[in-house]
Amino acid sequence: MKAPKSLRILLLCHRDLVPPEDEAAATEDVLEETETERDVLRALRALGHKVEVVGLYDELTPLREAVRRFRPHLAFNLLEEFYDEAIYDYNIVAYLELLRVPYTGCNPRGMVLGRDKALSKKVLSYHRVKVPKFGVLRRGRKIHRAAGLEFPLIVKSLTEDASLGISEASVVSSDDKFKERVEFIHRRVQTPAIIEQYIKGREVYVTVLGHARLQVLPPWELCFKGLREEAPKIATRRAKWDKAYKERRGLHLKAAEGFDAPQREHLERLSKRIYRSLSLSGYARIDFRIQQDGTPYFLEANPNPDISSDAESASAALSVGVSYEELIQQIVRLGLRSLD
Repeated sequence: MKAPKSLRILLLCHRDLVPPEDEAAATEDVLEETETERDVLRALRALGHKVEVVGLYDELTPLREAVRRFRPHLAFNLLEEFYDEAIYDYNIVAYLELLRVPYTGCNPRGMVLGRDKALSKKVLSYHRVKVPKFGVLRRGRKIHRAAGLEFPLIVKSLTEDASLGISEASVVSSDDKFKERVEFIHRRVQTPAIIEQYIKGREVYVTVLGHARLQVLPPWELCFKGLREEAPKIATRRAKWDKAYKERRGLHLKAAEGFDAPQREHLERLSKRIYRSLSLSGYARIDFRIQQDGTPYFLEANPNPDISSDAESASAALSVGVSYEELIQQIVRLGLRSLD
């Protein structure tokens, strides 16, 4: 049965990120925090869809009641955590599958594989994809540096995304700093820590869309022009989300240049291979570090990445003539096939 042009869509997000009804009365902080939700909501309504926003935190009742009352054709999933736990996000998608409600973005298995930075690297190592050497230190265990992990290293949360817990101090070059940073992740982020070989090079993002048939958008790059010479070129939390900081330091996203045709084709094939190997679906962003010799190293996969109108994915789509509204509509069309 062909879907109607105007759909009933549930927009799922964290209860603290529900877009304000009166933007003119909202504070600048609220507008900045809800940027993605507001962008998607505006696009869906501009496309002619009837949208109801459901904010979730620690109960499924609001979702169940909205499904029963609104009878949505689709749930547009912008939820990145549940009950303050990022690793619980896949349960919401699994619940939607039990309710037989189609949804945008990634399936539960792909979310589990993509969320765990160590598990994804293990899977991809089996498929002969280059990944940094790495190790995992869980909370409550003795902190030690495994053999083969040589400095410099980068210490990150095993499961959190959006660069949570990442700063310049995450790159360490001594055992004292290594221990200090692992303890920071355990104490402040409250997750296991993954320790990786620090790969010097370009930070490049590739967005992939689709289920069986995949589309790869042009590679996008985070450029570091205003950092101190000795500062590590990494996507810290401030580099990603603090607009004032980005302006001061000259950090910006742009189309990744300098790849010849064979390099670009290799990166596209590699991104598709990673996407399929991790059982991703809907849309995802694959993050790479490109060494000076052109070798790409897989860093992590981001199921359901940021799709605000100025984020990497939307910018890459616009560079090939796909407007933001067209991108959102493409994600909607893919979502309608999520239960096939």
